[in-house]
Amino acid sequence: MTEDKIPTLYLCATPIGNLGDMTYRAVELLKHAELIAAEDTRHTRELLTHFDIHTRLTSYHEHNKAAKGPELIAWMGEGHDLVCVSDAGLPGISDPGADLAALAIEAGFHVSPVPGANAALSALIASGLDSRRFTFVGFLPRGKKERAELLASVRGHEETLIFYEAPHRLKETLKALEEGLGNRRAAACRELTKKFEEFQRGTLAELRTHYEESPPRGEFVLILEGATDVATPAQEEERTPLAAYQAHLAACGDKKEAMRRTAKELGISRRDVYQTVLQADI
Repeated sequence: MTEDKIPTLYLCATPIGNLGDMTYRAVELLKHAELIAAEDTRHTRELLTHFDIHTRLTSYHEHNKAAKGPELIAWMGEGHDLVCVSDAGLPGISDPGADLAALAIEAGFHVSPVPGANAALSALIASGLDSRRFTFVGFLPRGKKERAELLASVRGHEETLIFYEAPHRLKETLKALEEGLGNRRAAACRELTKKFEEFQRGTLAELRTHYEESPPRGEFVLILEGATDVATPAQEEERTPLAAYQAHLAACGDKKEAMRRTAKELGISRRDVYQTVLQADI
């Protein structure tokens, strides 16, 4: 296969709400493509109909990617270009577009972005929080243990943190963030670019109170202030077993697990940690 005949996988952005955010390049690409791999073909068909696009669609999503991904790569191997879209925003951000891109690169194909709307960055720039350095975390795990471990891993990050969340899990997530990361400044951004776009800004505790009184609706992006109390090396050396235990307990919420982590961090036995906690009567 010669260089100019190498197939290309296009990762094409679609609007996150307002259809006017669709780029001219994206419309032209989708109109002239042979095949579009869509996360939800019904949702994407509505978008295509709006722009009078009649390109053939095929389903590619989290639940069929293991089988469908290799099929699409094989089809590209016959000399075809492919366009991949998600339900909204950039494919590859919290969806299986990233897996398809990895397969295409491994097969020696070109992978090209078609930029456009993105919920995470749109929320970040309007959040009022530091946008110079940030970490995209995405959706938190559903399991309490996995969620606590992830939050513990980013607790010391000084850059702004970005999370996604569905409305029915928002209050639980705000509570977990406050318990795992502390009562930081945050912004809850919902229905971005849509008619009922809304930004709620305040501390995590204040956001929790707001959504207890006003049930959340729409998809959310949560922007959190980075850590402001990161320990210096000298402070880390002075960290006592009790202080370490309390920090790990706040992160994971499980006494036994907090003791295990403390023992591992400080290189002491779990019995020593237990005795320290016992003496402190906590």
